Amino acid sequence: MTVWIETELCNGCKRCSKACPYDAIEMRGEKAFILERCTACGTCVSVCKQGAIKSDAAPREIPDFSGWKGVWVFAEQREGTLMKVSLELLGKARQLASSLGEEVSAVLLGSGVEGLADTLVRFGADKVYLMEDESLRQYRTVPYTRAISYLIEKYRPGILLMGATHLGRDLAPRLSRRAGVGLTADCTDLTIDPAEKILLQTRPAFGGNVMATIANRYSRPQMATVRPGVMEAFEPADHTGKVIRHDFSMSEDEIGVKVLEVVREKKKAVELSESRIIVAGGRGVGDRDGFTLLEELAGLLGGEVAGTRVAVEEGWIPPERQVGQTGSSVRPELYIACGISGAIQHRAGMMNSRFIVAINRDARAPIFQVADWGIVGDLHEVIPEIVRQLKTGQKGL
Repeated sequence: MTVWIETELCNGCKRCSKACPYDAIEMRGEKAFILERCTACGTCVSVCKQGAIKSDAAPREIPDFSGWKGVWVFAEQREGTLMKVSLELLGKARQLASSLGEEVSAVLLGSGVEGLADTLVRFGADKVYLMEDESLRQYRTVPYTRAISYLIEKYRPGILLMGATHLGRDLAPRLSRRAGVGLTADCTDLTIDPAEKILLQTRPAFGGNVMATIANRYSRPQMATVRPGVMEAFEPADHTGKVIRHDFSMSEDEIGVKVLEVVREKKKAVELSESRIIVAGGRGVGDRDGFTLLEELAGLLGGEVAGTRVAVEEGWIPPERQVGQTGSSVRPELYIACGISGAIQHRAGMMNSRFIVAINRDARAPIFQVADWGIVGDLHEVIPEIVRQLKTGQKGL
């Protein structure tokens, strides 16, 4: 494929050089010039209003995917316990399937896990594809990939959703490679395009500075992973479904990997995704001592303390308490943001909170754009007053 410029039509507007994702166009005089690093992606062709940029690339045809139907969720379980993210994804899958007029299915793998199928049906699965075998008792990449790949080839789902857990981050790329499809990781939103009826997958990009919406028009299934806490689980009323069993077997020699021992590190668990109230601090807290104010407020409210990436990097809070694109995604009933400017990287992890209260000295801080209530003021003055009134109220009771 070749891209070239008809110089007599070029008016030097620089639109193509600004749009080129590979910096492969430069201006020479008042005319655009294509450099050797051009990949013939066609971006410049589409933005040139003068029609000066030409390409011999044939338009890519969208295959017929009429035989690929349904929204699937990989039901992750560990030692017979369903991960909450699987139920959250079933809630989102029902919304997507409703827009498409299709069914929701869950894929359940393991050994002795048939009882979990009822829970999956209760939370929205119309069908549960169940595979049980001793080789699937503990997660290993090869047997899980082979089992799910078989189901994909047999039933042809249009969409496959997985949790962005440690397990999901290992399994999803292997599955996408086996199926020859793309994968959008760590999505914060999933919707159906009303015109094309395809999955629109939104995630932070370029270090979280922009939100990119990605569409897969040329392969199926459309695959996406979502971090725990981003979506909301719910139980449809009087929902029924059916369990479809499939045999599976794989020898240890074929698998090539054995789990000799599972070692669990004992540490104080911080389940921010389970917290109903979170008091979070950012750069404006100032130092570690400033977080003692937040801890006192969180204690009175029965909540947890969290923070931004800056707070973690400064050593004010431990990494497991970070909220944001590179931390946890949360959806508490109440999120109190103290001294947090509201960069998009942080908002990606907390914007699904039911109510957001922002405390910041800068009235122009972006956090106020997503807050339900805002207090413009010094948090070192505001929070002590809130604490005082809470204690006074408790004494009055």
